[in-house]
Amino acid sequence: MSSADLIRIVSRSSPMALAQVERVRTELAALRPGIRTEVVPVTTSGDRWMGDLSKLGGKGAFTKEVDAALLAGEADLAVHCIKDVPADRPLPAGTVFAAYLKRDDIRDAVIHPGGLTLDEMPEGTRIGTSSVRRVAQLANTHPHVECVPMRGNANRRMEKLDAGECDALMLAVSGLERIGRTDRISEILPVETMCPPIGAGVLGLQCREDDTETIEAVAGLGDTDAWKEITAERMLLHVLQGHCNSPIAGYAKAERDGRLSLRARVFSPDGKTVLDAHEWAGPLDPATLGTSVAVALLRQGAREVIDTIPH
Repeated sequence: MSSADLIRIVSRSSPMALAQVERVRTELAALRPGIRTEVVPVTTSGDRWMGDLSKLGGKGAFTKEVDAALLAGEADLAVHCIKDVPADRPLPAGTVFAAYLKRDDIRDAVIHPGGLTLDEMPEGTRIGTSSVRRVAQLANTHPHVECVPMRGNANRRMEKLDAGECDALMLAVSGLERIGRTDRISEILPVETMCPPIGAGVLGLQCREDDTETIEAVAGLGDTDAWKEITAERMLLHVLQGHCNSPIAGYAKAERDGRLSLRARVFSPDGKTVLDAHEWAGPLDPATLGTSVAVALLRQGAREVIDTIPH
């Protein structure tokens, strides 16, 4: 590639999205100093809509306009939180993930103005979250707290907390790290208490599949462990055919010696039904591991649990 080459990165205009793009620009500048980058901002329907996401077509509400800019040739690269990219349907035709960046923290954080942990919160404490995954798990482990719907970017949610719209918040640790607000964290929940969403803590770089120059330019940013983990997790979600109202959680873990495991859970929205599966890949490739864990959950009744949830 010539030193004058330019990569246009499409991004949502939220502080979090722009922070994610800056990470990509910084890593790319270190890897390929000759490449210039510029940001093409878009506002997605998911950012504008403050109601129930499922009424807008689910998680794809955050990626539709970004995909359109990429496909129209208005941008060359999109940076996505993998947890926001639906896995029950394929990526838009003509696009591909060129790389998954090294994984950040996958855990959830509790933010309470008084510094209380989940276990210390009194009966009726209102926790702001619109995540069906968090709501189901809190109903199961901490039934004394009450979840109130809360949308908007992380900064906006913290403003709502400070304004008294809820008593506490749950947000992703990685997101708070990206916007430099870890000072607000009162507790980081272990994955045993709050199983993370599929794709947690990983940024994916999406390109047009015929744009070999951009793919080659950014492929070196990819992390092998993240690729293995995300491949297993997204295949699990694909086989389960979960929709945006299904409380599905899980994470794969690539060990230093090359072994790979996948733990996944399916909940009923009220947290009363919990299905759990955990397997090691052995000689299986990551996608086969994802399929195997999904089949283990289906054998326990995951299909019935998911299909009875309106969406």
